Amino acid sequence: MDRRVVVTGVGMVTPLGHTAASTWEALLAGRSGAGPITRFDASAFETRIACEVKDFDPGRYLDRKEARRMDRYTHFAIAATAEALQDAHLRITPENADDIGIIVGSGIGGIETLSQQFQVYFEKGPSRLSPFLCTMMIGNMAAGHASIVFGMRGPNYGTVSACASGAHAIGAAFETVRRGAASVMLAGGAEAPVVPIGIGTFNSMRALSTRNDEPEKASRPFDRDRDGFVIGEGAGILVLEELEHARSRGAHIYGEVVGYGATADACHVTAPAEGGAGAARAMLAALREAGLHPDDVDYINAHGTSTPLNDKAETSAIKAVFGKRAWDIPVSSTKSMTGHLLGAAGAVEAIICLLAIRDSIVPPTINLENPDPDCDLDYVPNVARRHRVRVALSNSLGFGGHNATLILRAFDE
Repeated sequence: MDRRVVVTGVGMVTPLGHTAASTWEALLAGRSGAGPITRFDASAFETRIACEVKDFDPGRYLDRKEARRMDRYTHFAIAATAEALQDAHLRITPENADDIGIIVGSGIGGIETLSQQFQVYFEKGPSRLSPFLCTMMIGNMAAGHASIVFGMRGPNYGTVSACASGAHAIGAAFETVRRGAASVMLAGGAEAPVVPIGIGTFNSMRALSTRNDEPEKASRPFDRDRDGFVIGEGAGILVLEELEHARSRGAHIYGEVVGYGATADACHVTAPAEGGAGAARAMLAALREAGLHPDDVDYINAHGTSTPLNDKAETSAIKAVFGKRAWDIPVSSTKSMTGHLLGAAGAVEAIICLLAIRDSIVPPTINLENPDPDCDLDYVPNVARRHRVRVALSNSLGFGGHNATLILRAFDE
């Protein structure tokens, strides 16, 4: 367990761009990825906005016939994996394939395919169901298909913990490399929930913003006037590599994964524990594993969903962990721009932490115009900020009371 784990490649598909670089550029410019829903007629829904990935062509990454046998969430995962591998200059061969694996989290999996096939069933009967329905809808198929497409024969599975799925995948991959079960693990999350049943179910529980006339202003974490999250889609994949393995091939190193904390609220399926107690324990567990003190943290990428309960509870959790210093640490919610990518969020936000470390700049929380008195930390309102980041902490909190915290640190020899 003394093996050090570094990140040597990253890939992203988000509502802000089809690559990590284009997404990062948009984040620093404070651009919103929100707009009217175009993937289906949403006129009958309370929420008619989302953060969609526009103009995405899976044919850039897959054979057309192969792509038709995968759900959209898997397309995103394949694209982000391709970018991450290319970024890491990692070539998978029969000689090293057994030592390379992938874990991809998803909160919902192939919900678009499942929704479409229910319609087929009701209109045409069971004999007309696609033989690929099962392998398109299940939540492990992003990891499964990625292993097939790229030839990875090491540890391979999916994680399912709602909006913490991507972070849990990275944590599991971190532990896999650290204990020596693989030299390289790819990890992250993928989600494509912008379908009628996806919007409908979150509307029914009053979780989504209904600011339909101003979609770009709808996601407003920590703002007094927030009214719910804006759903998004996409994927984020990281290449996690044992340090000496990375050194031996001269790999570029973005940073080091040093801490992972996972806890449960054990109190409610959607509401956070009082005062964010579960999230606080996850942060403390990650700091403990990293051998770091709260004073060492330079930036927090908050879960920050733009819902009344989450933002208040997470703010309380940060105060509980960091004490008086909580007010001195830049905290931002990049969901204000990407929307909430559900199971992909934790992976995309871990990459954002690494880019903040690399460039010494913290992305903003946009739309923070009327601060909530209960949310009174430094949320880097509206404009990116130059700030030296050596240690970044990322929170991911999911329905079911799942809490995951990742700590990433600048790489030192």
